[in-house]
Amino acid sequence: MAGRFVRSSKYRKLRQTGGREIKLTGNTGHVFGKSTKKEACYDNLHISRNAWDTNLVKVNPEYLAVNWESSGGGAFAVIPINEKGRLPERIPLFRGHTAPVLDTDWNPFNDSIIASGSDDGKVFIWQVPQGFSLQSESEDPTDVAPVSKLTGHSRRKVGQVLFNPAAENILASASGDYTIKLWDIGAGKSNLVLKHKDIVQSLSWNASGTMMVTTSRDKKLRFWDVRQERAAHEVAGHSGAKNSRVVWMGEHNRVATTGFSKMSDRQIALWDVGSPAEPIGGDFTVLDSLSGVCMPFWDDGTQCLYLAGKGDGNIRYFEYENDKLEFLSEYKSGDPQRGLAFLPRRGINVHENEVMRAYKTVNDSYIEPISFTVPRRAEVFQSDIYPPATGLKPAVSATEWLSGKDGLPPKIDLESVYEGNAPVEVPADYKPPTPAPAPAPVKAPTPGNKAPEPTPVFKAPPPTMAEQKGSIAAMASKFQDDEPAEDDEDETSSFEEISKPVQKSLPSAAKVESKPISPIKTSPTKTSPPKASPISQATPRSVQPPAVTPTPASIPTSSGPIAAVGSSSSLSNGQVESSLAEIKSLLEVQTRTISEQSARIGNLAHEVDTLKVRVGGGSGAQDQSERIRQLELELEAARS
Repeated sequence: MAGRFVRSSKYRKLRQTGGREIKLTGNTGHVFGKSTKKEACYDNLHISRNAWDTNLVKVNPEYLAVNWESSGGGAFAVIPINEKGRLPERIPLFRGHTAPVLDTDWNPFNDSIIASGSDDGKVFIWQVPQGFSLQSESEDPTDVAPVSKLTGHSRRKVGQVLFNPAAENILASASGDYTIKLWDIGAGKSNLVLKHKDIVQSLSWNASGTMMVTTSRDKKLRFWDVRQERAAHEVAGHSGAKNSRVVWMGEHNRVATTGFSKMSDRQIALWDVGSPAEPIGGDFTVLDSLSGVCMPFWDDGTQCLYLAGKGDGNIRYFEYENDKLEFLSEYKSGDPQRGLAFLPRRGINVHENEVMRAYKTVNDSYIEPISFTVPRRAEVFQSDIYPPATGLKPAVSATEWLSGKDGLPPKIDLESVYEGNAPVEVPADYKPPTPAPAPAPVKAPTPGNKAPEPTPVFKAPPPTMAEQKGSIAAMASKFQDDEPAEDDEDETSSFEEISKPVQKSLPSAAKVESKPISPIKTSPTKTSPPKASPISQATPRSVQPPAVTPTPASIPTSSGPIAAVGSSSSLSNGQVESSLAEIKSLLEVQTRTISEQSARIGNLAHEVDTLKVRVGGGSGAQDQSERIRQLELELEAARS
């Protein structure tokens, strides 16, 4: 094989062939990350400097939540996503914890509900007040208090909180007491506990919310059947001493992990949930030798995995296909990030071909949005990069989920969002319609494959053998000198001879080539159109009705070569060649005549100009003036 085709992708512009990459054309392209100007960022923040390994910031289409550096207990800030720029010096905070807030998470089905976990070992539920804004005229804004407090973890820190992506009001919280508790926040109690052997470092739900995967400080990767409170699989994860992260890849039966090797190289691995004894491919893949924890984020719409390292400003992204992660590109920045969050797909800008949007912390003082787009020129909805996205309706209630029911939440059609209408709900397994495929080309006939016959404009039987013989005989009779006269006036020829053009005013070659044929004459005594053969009536690209046997009088004469060429395939090759030769000869004569006349006009004009110069006083002036007038008349006649 001379070359290897990498794959066809709407997010990748390169194809590798024979060891080199060439650009693809068409509507494909990279996913490009684009930074935001400082005035469109969120400035004057006091981002928490706590060293616990979390993402520090969470986002939904309405609000940003940021772990806040505050005195007098723990707090976090909520920023309306449309209030960009520099924040006021004093803003209302979400206070209630007695120790720093370590993690927050927005309810996927209610943009105003958020959960928080703290170093004080408690989990709080909060509701953003209606009409909440940071642009208050009050010099002493009122802080927001929690609406619910969930207690049950021992007096150890709650490092992660994460809502179930399919069931309503189900929340998981991971604590330093080596457990993950599953809460029904509506009832305010925990019914399920997942026990680990060490501190949980990260956790992720599958799309239906029935399973969970976790990484732990004991370097184990565990897959949990959460309602059975048991680990379905427990395997060795990354061997390095630093923290490991995990993300479930949406509706796939796959997870991705990031971690470190024993030599402190950053690694990534893909795992098959059904058989996770070792990573897919048998080994971990080294990314680089940087020291920051790598935060993974999965986008189910583009089927892409995003990796952002703590302490560096770059974000790499890969497309998942055939159990491989194909590198797409890398967003590079000189501003390092400690925290990062990605916006749910129902909040992205579909008018700008945006497929993802990240919010990264910079210098613990401001948050910068980064838009990932697929550059295209089309000004219509791009259905291939915008499959339906998860909406605001859960698949099951908390009670149903606890009783064993599950499912994928309904989705929304992003085309309705593009058109400015209310989001249209579609089933979870809905696939957008694809354009009708182009008709397959007609195959050449083979002994076992008969070519299909095209449908005619109207049905007309082909000329019979007798008709064809009659046509040939009629053509032959045209060349006879002793053709007998017809007794009936009505049977005279339907064609007129085309007389040769007068040489005095020759048309251009292009005009001669497209000169129309004289119209067909019909006898004034006929009351119906004359019956003619396919040869006499046919014109190029025309379809004719059934024909009758022609008569010699109905055959075109040699003075109409164009009609003979385009009339029928029944003419012989010799006649066609003769007609073409006659046309060529006529064009040559006309071209030669035009050239001679042009030369004659030039000579006359030159002579006129010369005589005008010579005209002056004296006895010969009158004769020269007369000569000039004669030449001018002759020149005018030649030009006409």
